[in-house]
Amino acid sequence: MSPDPRRPGGSGRGYSGPKRQARDGPPRQGIRKPPLRPMTTTLWEYPSQHYDGPTGKLQGDPRYVGASPSWVIWQLLTRYTREGDTVLDPMCGSGTTLDVCRDLGRKGLGFDLVPRRADITRADAADLPLAHESVDFVFVDPPYSTHIDYSDDPACIGKLDAGSPPDEEGERKGEAYYLAMEDVICEMHRVLRPGRFAGLYVSDSFRQRRGGPGVFMPIGFELFTILRDYFTPVDVVAVVRHNAKLQRGNWHKAADEGGFLMRGFNYLFIMYKDRAG
Repeated sequence: MSPDPRRPGGSGRGYSGPKRQARDGPPRQGIRKPPLRPMTTTLWEYPSQHYDGPTGKLQGDPRYVGASPSWVIWQLLTRYTREGDTVLDPMCGSGTTLDVCRDLGRKGLGFDLVPRRADITRADAADLPLAHESVDFVFVDPPYSTHIDYSDDPACIGKLDAGSPPDEEGERKGEAYYLAMEDVICEMHRVLRPGRFAGLYVSDSFRQRRGGPGVFMPIGFELFTILRDYFTPVDVVAVVRHNAKLQRGNWHKAADEGGFLMRGFNYLFIMYKDRAG
């Protein structure tokens, strides 16, 4: 691990708020998982959502809609953390990050508005019960607008439409979503130790609309702009999506006839917190 010594140029401002297998089951037939090794380019691809861990268990819950790819987290922790480091996931979902930490000998801290496991603590990602500069790495895989219904909690960012029209003051589309995500990014910066790294995994979104052009939401570019107000960029990785839905012929037919493109990759933004704060 070699910290990036560059200083961020941001202001530091914030706002005050395929057939799935059963967990721990055998690998899917037809999927041959190569051994995990650190990626050496900015194009990351792996044939499965999960890697084969040393305990034989899967990471997270494969039935959980919107689960983070465990191999992406493995890549980040292998490169940017050391054994014994404290790793935070403030939107922990089904606990994938915690299980990767278990496999790699890191201490995982998981929070979520709707905890699904006993080792995940209920908390808002924008208001964590953690001391300043107390964790060594932060990974977050936030909602990509409203494409998944994560919970009934009104504080869930997944209820905010990143494609909502501007208000009367002419604010950008989806302003409430981006302000809420800035709260989360500000909190990530607060709890991360100087000289350490963070990763944010996200996709753009697109919504079809009858009788007119669809709504494209450049969530990746927007969140990267916010991240630069707090962190120094280290790199941007394109992660190929191996989503079973992308294999459906009717989806490709709809995209062809509708003149739109389906999402084929996610962004992975790797950021650094300057030692000067």
